Amino acid sequence: MRPLSWIGVLLIIAGIAIVAMRGIPYTKSRNEVEVGPLKVTSQERGWVPPIVGVAAIVIGGVLVFAGRKPSV
Repeated sequence: MRPLSWIGVLLIIAGIAIVAMRGIPYTKSRNEVEVGPLKVTSQERGWVPPIVGVAAIVIGGVLVFAGRKPSV
């Protein structure tokens, strides 16, 4: 298999995992203010919806199809 096919397979596996878990939560931290020893941060919580998993499966399938060796 070509590298493009391997990327497609990885996308398909990741997409299946996202759909099976009904989305994936994530937390993003960032520094807001830093004055001397005082440091204030904020956390933002988000959610990766299952539709992203479905899109990853479709795109992965396209990459696997495009990466296959042409028949001669």
